[in-house]
Amino acid sequence: MSDVTFVPADNYNGSPIIPTGDPMIDGVGPAAWATDRRDEPDLTYHGANKIVPMRLDPAFSIAKGDPDPRGLPVVAADKETAGIVVDLWVNRSEPQVSYYEVQLAGSERRVLLPAGYVQWPNFGLWGNDKLLVKSITAAQFANVPVTRRDDQITLLEEDRICAYYAGGHLYAMPGRGEPII
Repeated sequence: MSDVTFVPADNYNGSPIIPTGDPMIDGVGPAAWATDRRDEPDLTYHGANKIVPMRLDPAFSIAKGDPDPRGLPVVAADKETAGIVVDLWVNRSEPQVSYYEVQLAGSERRVLLPAGYVQWPNFGLWGNDKLLVKSITAAQFANVPVTRRDDQITLLEEDRICAYYAGGHLYAMPGRGEPII
């Protein structure tokens, strides 16, 4: 974890904080995570890792006739392509996709993209399909926190990854932190 650096906006108790480092990585404001979160995977009732890549659990698949997002481009908030979806991470306790695994454009690096931060406008119904991510830019995908292993995610890693995307809603572009009026 990096040192959290910020200053208060004013000299009163409870004043908003203004980040002075990289707020999306430093864990400030909407990008904050629980530092004391367990750094071990969440488990199913039966003791197996709860969230795993679909490639490792043959019990999970895309239903016949449903669209498959693997191979689709991921378009970021700046309308640039960040990468391609290469796998889906499923929640074994609540059968659903929890994360999209994204191979970053021009890189061997893969990052996880929480399903809650994705818009899929065409949902596989017609051509030119893509997944949209409005929280961060394509370049910012390079700094998404990664998992230590490619077959599991810990509770702390989940918090840090989700916090990074959440922080993007306020910090990814300069105008987002300013008043609308």
